[in-house]
Amino acid sequence: MDRLLFVASEAYPLIKTGGLADVAGSLPEVLRQKGMDVRLLLPAYQHVLESIDPPALVADMEVDGDALRILSTRLPGTKVDTWLLEHPLFSQRPGNPYHDSHGAPWPDNADRYMLLCRVAAAIATGEAGLDWRPDVLHCNDWHTGPAIALTHLREQRPRTVFTIHSLAHMGLFDRATFERLRLPQHFWSDSALEFYGQCSFIKGGLVYADYITTVSPTYATEICESPGGMGLEGLLSQRRDRLVGILNGIDSQVWNPASDPYLVQTYSQESVADKARNKAALQADLGLASLDDRPLVGLVGRLVEQKGLELILPVLADILACPVQLVILGTGEPRYEQQLKAAATVNPDAMAVVLAYDESLAHRIEAAADVFLMPSLFEPCGLNQLYSLRYGTLPLVRSVGGLADTVVDSNPHTLADGSATGFVFQRPDAAELLAALRRACALWYEQSVWRQVQLNAMSQDFSWQQSANRYLQLYNTATDS
Repeated sequence: MDRLLFVASEAYPLIKTGGLADVAGSLPEVLRQKGMDVRLLLPAYQHVLESIDPPALVADMEVDGDALRILSTRLPGTKVDTWLLEHPLFSQRPGNPYHDSHGAPWPDNADRYMLLCRVAAAIATGEAGLDWRPDVLHCNDWHTGPAIALTHLREQRPRTVFTIHSLAHMGLFDRATFERLRLPQHFWSDSALEFYGQCSFIKGGLVYADYITTVSPTYATEICESPGGMGLEGLLSQRRDRLVGILNGIDSQVWNPASDPYLVQTYSQESVADKARNKAALQADLGLASLDDRPLVGLVGRLVEQKGLELILPVLADILACPVQLVILGTGEPRYEQQLKAAATVNPDAMAVVLAYDESLAHRIEAAADVFLMPSLFEPCGLNQLYSLRYGTLPLVRSVGGLADTVVDSNPHTLADGSATGFVFQRPDAAELLAALRRACALWYEQSVWRQVQLNAMSQDFSWQQSANRYLQLYNTATDS
């Protein structure tokens, strides 16, 4: 049985700020069910320690002069053994894992996540003195990139895999920080961690991993070229033979309209008409007019430029005039929050904006909406479109990254052959977005056709099973680069 150390900065339901947490909260359990001996390594954030029963002590350790403890718990809802790195840098700090209450990154983030990397590398190479050592080290995103680089300082190291969840976050720090971290000087090279005069944590994984994965096949292609590679396209092109796109899955138990405890009315493919009760309930709860003569459009996500806010806002009045009702849930840049709130105030019957992170409301929007709006400028994988498909809520997306891999546009050909599952537009252009939404609205009024596309969407299988098999194959073929 292969032993796997899966390292991440967050995992649902212990701690979540984005899609990485959903992956780290699901994939290790599926891999465990498929026979791997899995340990999930996370920082023991203060919030995590406060939310779990007292954990067991695995080890007292000293790593590079830092005294710390490894604690053991189970990831809630799974049988995954989860190791928590307890140290004041993580465990005595409330709030967001990455930034303060003003949205500024914690000034010691480099020190914090380098500590996580050193611990991961020590466990992976056997230097931690534990009675368990992995055959495979799988690290995720910039917070854990240097862990893979550090394993190359030792003769004995495991097979390594590094997953890019988003190249937009590289973990960039200045030269003084690099020196303070006491990393080997040969890491300060453009063939190692140096990136245009800065230290890039993500390059630790990109340069040194046996295999690199991204969270969708299309994103794997996009990052090998400009602008998708964000300056790293040369390196990624050089490593193209070790770069694999594996589509993320979803937890089909958590996201299941037939058993979702957050819904007013559960439903399935056989009872999809019951979906309308969720729409009526959401309209009432959010103060929207109780209308059934127009589609309800939902958007759940971060209110930032990447998610297509610059495409939505210029045509917002036109969107509402289609006509539709619009429900938005999320937080993000203050300028976007303010503009959306102002529009909702002017259009109280047609538009509701909730500036929060609310898991329950996210589920209820997925169940209530007819169309899910996701016009991202770039999207490594995306999960909300996968939830939407499962809930019979047709995604309206831009053809980019994982969105291009998972949503089939509704057009005469795909409607005829039964492959249509949503609506897709190509260029990052507000007029193209609006045209796609008008196509969706026109189809919504053809209810028999709309119902068939809903059933097509709900028939898609984006569970973790197939993706986990791809990872198992990769773990078995990984060799020293």
